[in-house]
Amino acid sequence: MNIYGIKAIFFFEMARFFRTAAQSLLAPVISTALYFVVFGTAIGSRITDVDGVSYGAFIVPGLIMLTVMTQSASNASFGIYLPKFVGTIYELLSAPINFFEIVVGYVGAATVKSLIIGVIILATSYLFVDLQIAHPLAMFAFLILTCLSFSLLGFIIGIWASNFEQLQLIPLLVLTPLGFLGGTFYSITMLPPVWQTITLFNPVVYLVSGFRWSFFGTSDVSIGVSLFAICAFTAICLGIVWWIFKTGYRLRS
Repeated sequence: MNIYGIKAIFFFEMARFFRTAAQSLLAPVISTALYFVVFGTAIGSRITDVDGVSYGAFIVPGLIMLTVMTQSASNASFGIYLPKFVGTIYELLSAPINFFEIVVGYVGAATVKSLIIGVIILATSYLFVDLQIAHPLAMFAFLILTCLSFSLLGFIIGIWASNFEQLQLIPLLVLTPLGFLGGTFYSITMLPPVWQTITLFNPVVYLVSGFRWSFFGTSDVSIGVSLFAICAFTAICLGIVWWIFKTGYRLRS
């Protein structure tokens, strides 16, 4: 394995992340803090609790998942799309580094970026609510798996996209709506029975529910089902990435 090649890609991506910290780091944290103010304080004052948890604390796992999903996909997609756009992808493909090492470098950097954002948002939440984490190891496991899986998805988007509009299409028009409708601000048990059934077809429900269980010990769906869902999604993304490099799909376009 070419460790030097992986490190070069990884540290280049991390350096770009910190060079644009105002956009890459501060913007999502400030946006999430505004959610805490609006939903946690304004709306939370009118909702006593959800499943025995104060509403302000209840929305914390959902907000972290919402931000982490979109940031993971955006960071990874832009990271691999930029070399395609400026033409440096040919230098990368001709370098003594294989496809697996390229994926490790780009996806690893995107995973670490979104993990940093998630941890900062978690720390920020303590400024607004009194929060206890029932299963800290499970919480970090879900957080890391989510960062990894959506970074893989973002890598796939970056390979697929042929312009900047397509690059933002899925994060803005698919991931964000699914996040809002996936139980970020509410429990699906609060919905009418028909909508509860419909909501179960939203894969984000299982991620948010499992992550929320790690905080409070309660969830809308079984923790086993949530864990299976995130592992299956990660495996599917890995399979697609392997197929991309096996076929060379859009790598040189």
